[in-house]
Amino acid sequence: MRRVLSSLAAVVAVALTTAPAAVASSGYDSYVALGDSYTSGSLIPNQVNLPCTRSDHNYPSLVAKDIAPGSFTDVSCGGATTKDMTGSQPLTGNPPQFEALKPDTELVTVGIGGNDVPFAEVVVTCGLMDALVPHGAPCKNFYTSGGTDKLAEKVRAVGPKVAAVLRGIRDRAPKAKIVLVGYPTLLPDDGTNCWPLVPISDGDAPYLRDANKLLNTVLAEQAKAHGAKFVDTYRSSIGHDMCQPPGAKWLEGLFPTSVAAPVHPNALGAENQARQVLEALGE
Repeated sequence: MRRVLSSLAAVVAVALTTAPAAVASSGYDSYVALGDSYTSGSLIPNQVNLPCTRSDHNYPSLVAKDIAPGSFTDVSCGGATTKDMTGSQPLTGNPPQFEALKPDTELVTVGIGGNDVPFAEVVVTCGLMDALVPHGAPCKNFYTSGGTDKLAEKVRAVGPKVAAVLRGIRDRAPKAKIVLVGYPTLLPDDGTNCWPLVPISDGDAPYLRDANKLLNTVLAEQAKAHGAKFVDTYRSSIGHDMCQPPGAKWLEGLFPTSVAAPVHPNALGAENQARQVLEALGE
């Protein structure tokens, strides 16, 4: 019995002395988060930077809480475009986001590109066109008039801009693991709509869904081409779009039912974004 107890004590002693080293070796000494409002967690409680609508429960904060980096810097800001990586962002006072990067930065997450389309303009344009039109596709007809899909062209034009962002991160933080985070499901993946709850016509819902998917495809292509990890938040959020009831939706509609910005992730959506990032990190 004494031998058994002695053996158990030895095992416990080894575990206690080796566990901290194992935890330390699996972490990141420094983590920097860059991005737009889908990263900053616009209006999700608690807001810690109102000009940037940045939440302390956005996905970078949740990821940082889990991986416990030595330092964590979140400079994401609502309304940010790829230009705001290297230039000060008007109205918010947010300095160039790249200024947060250092040569010894070990992890960078970035969610950017939507405002370069810009999707806010698309939402307003389509919402106004479809507000009194439950059937048809006035928004699609608007963007495809003349025989070319101008919205698809705008989305594809984001690719080179995001490529420049990824190169800029690599130049400033050569040792960092770079994670490019995509955009979640906005409208039902099956192409249905929920007019008038979300005033998008039945013919425009699949069109906008496809634009959402195309943007993620463009981002994934750029991540692959520039040695970054792409995090797909679309597939995991299918069935949790802004047409779903409160508690089931992870993205608020034009008329939010929980505290979050319209057409943006709510707290549940931020939690899912964090889960997908952590899975990509292997945590």
